[in-house]
Amino acid sequence: MDGLFAYEGPEPTREGPSGGSLAGNTHDSAPLAVRMRPRDLDELVGQQHLLTPGSPLRRLVEGDQPMSLLLWGPPGTGKTTIASIVSGRTNRVFVEVSAVAAGVKEVREAISSARNRLASRGQETVLFVDEVHRFTKAQQDALLPGVENRWVTLVAATTENPFFSVISPLLSRSLLLTLEPLTDDDVRGVVERAVTDPRGLDGQVTLEPDALDHLVRLAGGDARRSLTYLEAAAGAALSQGLTKVDVETTEKAVDRAAVRYDRQGDQHYDVTSAFIKSIRGSDADAAVHYLARMVEAGEDPRFIARRLVILASEDIGLADPTALTTAVAAAQAVQLIGMPEARLNLAQAVIALSLAPKSNSVIKAIDAASADVRSGKIGLVPAHLRDAHYGGSKKIGHGEGYQYSHDAPYGIAEQQYAPDVVLAAEYYQPTSLGAESGLKERWERIRRLIRGR
Repeated sequence: MDGLFAYEGPEPTREGPSGGSLAGNTHDSAPLAVRMRPRDLDELVGQQHLLTPGSPLRRLVEGDQPMSLLLWGPPGTGKTTIASIVSGRTNRVFVEVSAVAAGVKEVREAISSARNRLASRGQETVLFVDEVHRFTKAQQDALLPGVENRWVTLVAATTENPFFSVISPLLSRSLLLTLEPLTDDDVRGVVERAVTDPRGLDGQVTLEPDALDHLVRLAGGDARRSLTYLEAAAGAALSQGLTKVDVETTEKAVDRAAVRYDRQGDQHYDVTSAFIKSIRGSDADAAVHYLARMVEAGEDPRFIARRLVILASEDIGLADPTALTTAVAAAQAVQLIGMPEARLNLAQAVIALSLAPKSNSVIKAIDAASADVRSGKIGLVPAHLRDAHYGGSKKIGHGEGYQYSHDAPYGIAEQQYAPDVVLAAEYYQPTSLGAESGLKERWERIRRLIRGR
């Protein structure tokens, strides 16, 4: 069965020429990330929200209860690890289907074999599908009978939003578990354990603090990536007869310079400040430079996207009304696509926002209005604007004299909208920059019509 294999017990046996991520990887020359894969839930790093007593994941692994899971999270957060733990800690037969190599035929064969195994021997099957979003609709449809009838316990993993990439029937029949990005401390613990663990480097090398910080930054919350880089750095050191891994060795091994950037320290705030001020100042080159520094240092792309969304209203506003749309689209792309590809979306947004005309009239308007409210300038809502839909409201004057705007010339009626206490306030003061220049003229005409000037 091409693209499909099954195994029972700790030593997997392969049934076909196209294996997956778990079978045949228990040998000493297996990648460090595979050798260090947690063997039980207690060794799983991060994801504490999934590990509480009685949680679905613990019931599946420790209680041996049949249920289908859909694991959604960024790369290197433990999706394949959880599947491996399920396979090693339950009495089920474990079958993995390659989303790249398997077709509908292979999926149906896996379901059929699981059904026969359950009927003849009473033995359940765990069917693991990595990167399930790569399956076509027909392939995902082929999984439904096995999941619906519990001929298999499906464990499917995806890095993409399942509400976009997984068909609704399969999604509704599976329990969705969301894996969170690992923290720097999580990744640091993974690297430190791999240095000393007998399954890992077994103390062959020591890791200098700066080199450890560099590996953590490069990992960007991806435990697998951190171990891949660690293995390369340790191999480079040992090949030179060294037992200590320093920053220089690490830089050469992974071909990445050590960007001095502490996500919790001065560099974070300084670079972020320079990034925002460069966009505000319309220097696209400088803004892209600081974006690259943040990305290469492993800054959370969601943080970058949030800053762009804020800037779009704070520094551009109505001078270019599409700026907010651009920033929000970039933020959504970060969530949908993930890194490293989403750096393109961020770069596009950064350049667009840098070149957009600038206006801070929006933040000035809301700040001025908020200042008046905080100082006690509240005032009563004019009687003609009050709700007049409930019984008795009109008897106390609510809605009396209200002018329906659509009945007025130009759709603008002359009447009072603001409370008396702020009647003369002019919070929104548009600039003459970009698209706001047209709004400036329009708002001045509208204001005169409303206020009868």
